[in-house]
Amino acid sequence: MNAPQMSLWRDRRFLRFWAGQSVSQFGDRISELALPLIAVAALHASANQVACLTALAWAPNLLAIVLGAWVDHRVHKRRLMVLADLARACVLLTLPAAYLLSAVTLGHLYAVALLTGAAGVLFNIAYPPFFAHLVPRSSYVDANSKLSTSRSASYVAGPAIGGVLVQALTAPVAVIADALSFLASAALLGPIRVDESAVAPGEAAGPSLLRRAREGLAFVVRHPVLRASLGCATTVNFFTFVSGTGLTVLFADRVLDLSAGTIGLALGIGSTGALLGAVAAPRISRRIGVGRSIAVGAVLFPAPIAIAAAASGPMWARAAALGVAEFLAGIGVMLFDVNLNSLQTAVIPDAMRSRVAGAYSTVNYGIRPVGAVVGGALATLIGLRATLITAAAGGALSLLWLLPSPIPRVHSLPPDASLPADGGTEPEADQYLDDTRADLPAAQPLQEGESRSSGSAPW
Repeated sequence: MNAPQMSLWRDRRFLRFWAGQSVSQFGDRISELALPLIAVAALHASANQVACLTALAWAPNLLAIVLGAWVDHRVHKRRLMVLADLARACVLLTLPAAYLLSAVTLGHLYAVALLTGAAGVLFNIAYPPFFAHLVPRSSYVDANSKLSTSRSASYVAGPAIGGVLVQALTAPVAVIADALSFLASAALLGPIRVDESAVAPGEAAGPSLLRRAREGLAFVVRHPVLRASLGCATTVNFFTFVSGTGLTVLFADRVLDLSAGTIGLALGIGSTGALLGAVAAPRISRRIGVGRSIAVGAVLFPAPIAIAAAASGPMWARAAALGVAEFLAGIGVMLFDVNLNSLQTAVIPDAMRSRVAGAYSTVNYGIRPVGAVVGGALATLIGLRATLITAAAGGALSLLWLLPSPIPRVHSLPPDASLPADGGTEPEADQYLDDTRADLPAAQPLQEGESRSSGSAPW
């Protein structure tokens, strides 16, 4: 019988990690505002140049599948995360240094976006195995809820803090705050000790990097839970980027005829939905189940933009529709993210975590700029209102990936126990499901000729 799990509020290691991530999230909100402002205000960048800046920040995700294969063969994931934090801090600090020397250029800004994006990919790929060793499995939803709450809070208060800093210090100097947040994250993360699995003897000389990367993607495609979740998440991301923030703001300005202040107020108030969703996600998942919470979030995240698209009437009604759409979408994305991240962490074998994360990033994040380009083309062809409605409908159809999969039947995550890496089941597996009592699929056996990393997560 498993001993009761200690509350995360009393887990000093998790609290250190949570504090570091919270500080870093608020710092990110400053840079997200400051870097485009440097390009537009100081360097007089064109719309295409600003779009290029955004694309460069996301571009390293296209190599995430290969980087994930490399990270899986590194023993100390925590050290890689600390290295990524320190690298981002150093790269960002070059901007205020160049500003003091009057040497900031667009090329420098591009390099900062690319390098910080690459370091971010490294951190995110090393994150899953570290998280799985840090947090007991039965606390995954609670831990993800707390981390998502900090992220949501940063989106509510971060832009205002960033705006004040940019106005008071100028954008390049304000970037120092984000650099300091990464240093704080590294300082809090560095002393945390977890029982990280060692690489098996001789494994480093095993299959090539590209073959290991292919195995990571093949594992996702074979596993019914991961295949369905990747298809659903990729569909959601594509359509939410079709109706991305830029088009939504453009629609609010040109079609709804709202002032900049009204748009900002509506989006700011609406963003509190994500904060509420992150806090409420554990309670909702306990009530309706982890899988059903994911399914609800998959619809509630993209669909509400249709409310804003259908807005009409007096100014207050149009502004309210925009705020309500943002509020409901915020609740939806937190239900989706908190529960899906927890379920994925539970079903992925430890030796595959970074490879799976890399495959996910390449597909799931790689589709985002494609969605943005398609959104711009659709807005030109059929208009802004029709594009937003199309995005809402298409995003809601992501539910079709989940319905035939085991995900809707997953009720809760069991107490700590390793998931078998050979496709077998354990007595604890039936605790995942509701009254259907079907087995949640574990890792499927690799085909003859394929390799498998040894060991499983010591949860």
